[in-house]
Amino acid sequence: MTNEMRALTKAHPREGLWLQTAPVPEIGPDDVLIRVRKTGICGTDIHIWNWDEWAQKTVPVPLITGHEFAGEIVELGRNVDGLDLGQRCSGEGHLIGRKSRQSRAGKFHLDPETRGIGVNEQGAFAQFLRLPAFNVVPLPDEISDDIGAILDPLGNAVHTALSFDLVGEDVLITGAGPIGIMAAAVARHAGARNVVITDVNQHRLDLAAKVADVTPVNVASDDLEDVKARLHIKQGFDVGLEMSGNQVALDQMVEAMVMGGRIALLGIPPGKSPVDWSRIVFKAITLKGIYGREIFETWYKMIAMLQNGLDVSGVITHRFDAADFAEGFATMKSGQSGKVVLDWDNI
Repeated sequence: MTNEMRALTKAHPREGLWLQTAPVPEIGPDDVLIRVRKTGICGTDIHIWNWDEWAQKTVPVPLITGHEFAGEIVELGRNVDGLDLGQRCSGEGHLIGRKSRQSRAGKFHLDPETRGIGVNEQGAFAQFLRLPAFNVVPLPDEISDDIGAILDPLGNAVHTALSFDLVGEDVLITGAGPIGIMAAAVARHAGARNVVITDVNQHRLDLAAKVADVTPVNVASDDLEDVKARLHIKQGFDVGLEMSGNQVALDQMVEAMVMGGRIALLGIPPGKSPVDWSRIVFKAITLKGIYGREIFETWYKMIAMLQNGLDVSGVITHRFDAADFAEGFATMKSGQSGKVVLDWDNI
């Protein structure tokens, strides 16, 4: 095997990414080497491309970026068992420590020492990726490489949507980005009665209606109260999934919730936001912050749902060769897309 590979690198502390030659990673005794086939572009990757304030504080330069991937194992560390050469896989991009109380209790997603591939450590926008064998998630034959490449964000959607019991409930989702759309599909698959998704981007609302059995609402032109009446939602929504990071959307969600409603928060506001805590208190709202995926329970559940009829394939709207990454990023930044997948086979 060659000692060099092509990789998409944050090579300079300014806007953009650069396709460069890099050494193939050397694996340790507990690692595997993965030949990357497909990768998804994430909102985090957009922040890194833009080199915004968060990226400047977080991302070391130079760094191979990217953390959504599917590929196959081409090398095994000497201590690795239970995995095979040629095995198709995706993987958990959060690299955990083993010393914290949370990690030792098996609550790996809460480990404060977590580091992210493509954010803090060398990532998956490359022909090869080194990953601890612990983090590898084998892909069943029913799951394509395209879907395997977006299991990471699907996991965010599943973690958020399954935070509360959804059977027979009326669910409000704010933010029709790809994760919000996938959360809507998960909510319907899990037994929600009504799923309403709001945004001001009509293109993404139209995509949501194609991907899942949901009611899309453009809050720039439609009244959410009218929608509630049409759906015979008498008191309010039982469960809210906040995916937008928009303060106005959160305020609207709180007002639309039933007394004692439950809200899971995945969206990240830009900076500090004013919150009307009195409304949350007097409505007895439960708030739960969501970070990443429950390792590995979320992976188990989303793969099981995909095998049992959950279909999120429509959320992938664009595919590009990795060499055309700039076009892929421009498409993602336009707001006129769902998920964008890059193909690394012909780089």
